[in-house]
Amino acid sequence: MIIMLQEIKEIITLQKREIEIKLKEKYIERNQNLKLNNDLIKVIIGPRRAGKSFFAIHFLNNQGKFGYVNFDDEKLTDVDNYDEIITAMNSVYDNPKFVLFDEIQNLPKWELFANRLQRQGYNLVITGSNSNLLSRELATHLTGRHLLTNIFPFSFKEYLKFENKELITAEIKEKLSQYLLNGGYPEILSKKVELKEYLSNLFNSILYKDIVKRYKIRNPKQIEDLALYLISNIAKEYSYNSLTNIGKIKSSHTTEKYIGYLEESFILFSLSRFSYKVKEQLSSNKKIYCIDNGFIQAKAFKISPDIGKLYENIVACKLKKEEIDVKSNFYYWKNQQQEEVDFVIKEGIKIKQLIQVCFNIKDLETKNREIRALIKASKELKCNNLLIITEDTESEEKTEWFGDKAVIKFIPLWKWLLD
Repeated sequence: MIIMLQEIKEIITLQKREIEIKLKEKYIERNQNLKLNNDLIKVIIGPRRAGKSFFAIHFLNNQGKFGYVNFDDEKLTDVDNYDEIITAMNSVYDNPKFVLFDEIQNLPKWELFANRLQRQGYNLVITGSNSNLLSRELATHLTGRHLLTNIFPFSFKEYLKFENKELITAEIKEKLSQYLLNGGYPEILSKKVELKEYLSNLFNSILYKDIVKRYKIRNPKQIEDLALYLISNIAKEYSYNSLTNIGKIKSSHTTEKYIGYLEESFILFSLSRFSYKVKEQLSSNKKIYCIDNGFIQAKAFKISPDIGKLYENIVACKLKKEEIDVKSNFYYWKNQQQEEVDFVIKEGIKIKQLIQVCFNIKDLETKNREIRALIKASKELKCNNLLIITEDTESEEKTEWFGDKAVIKFIPLWKWLLD
């Protein structure tokens, strides 16, 4: 289908009106920043509806004139001559200083287009909702010419900003209870939409538009069932073979591909078991987490929520964000006795911290189990920075287990999230 220049201008004009409406909506400052004083391409990645474009348009609006094109419009992805998109945009926005391309991964050979515009002197900001596609193409074609910014659903700190006032501790705890179940997708908070319907529709859009359609999956029900199973088993170990059998999928290779697609589209992410041996790390079971607790509430096969797993998932999401921002790497630890530490934080070659997440630390048997695993991991990994994240316990305890002494800090989840 041939798209004429006038039709492109009409599409971009309609998108401009949508942007003008968004600029009037309440905006929550994100814990991210864009550096515009260079000619590098600014790339913003993250899940759909996490607020990437909202963040970008509000940020750019404070910098001067900017042009906007959203490639979620399928008519624009059918354009043969990309120069006509630029001509139309320059006409609608009067030759803007900055250019924002939204969901650019929908445009065929987008990386070549962006690369050419950057060479021509355009100050580009681009967003995308597919981590691997973007990172792969960026590494291939934009090496050394881009800066990466990550926007996830609201962190707890950003979630609290919506109140626009100082909260006392009791109010913060109440907000954590809501955040624990509802997650941090901005529109659920700002537009008071119905959580399950909104997130179910978003989940289906990501699954069928970003995965099934893009990768031409012949049996979409298989990957949907797999995603729902994993969301229902958050913070649990999995192997490709076990999931292949459960999902009645053709091969473990196909299962591995499906999980890769779900991770690329920011629905789920996997956590590797820590080992100094790379081969052992690759062959060990992984644990699965969800990018936002709201998806668990909306899609999991659960009669009632598992608060302990929701606690752990929130911690994993914060650590994942730090990992993507290249601040640290994280893993889980498990020994032959099946004793486990939830998170091993690694910076460079050094183990920085060991973290247990325990909602009910008041149960003595549970507390001893968590401490025992921490001390054993501490001895093996030579790390004395030990932390247990709890519901409301805050203290520091000296302890000893079969001659191994340790100091363990306890901190409530809400306080850790705000640190």
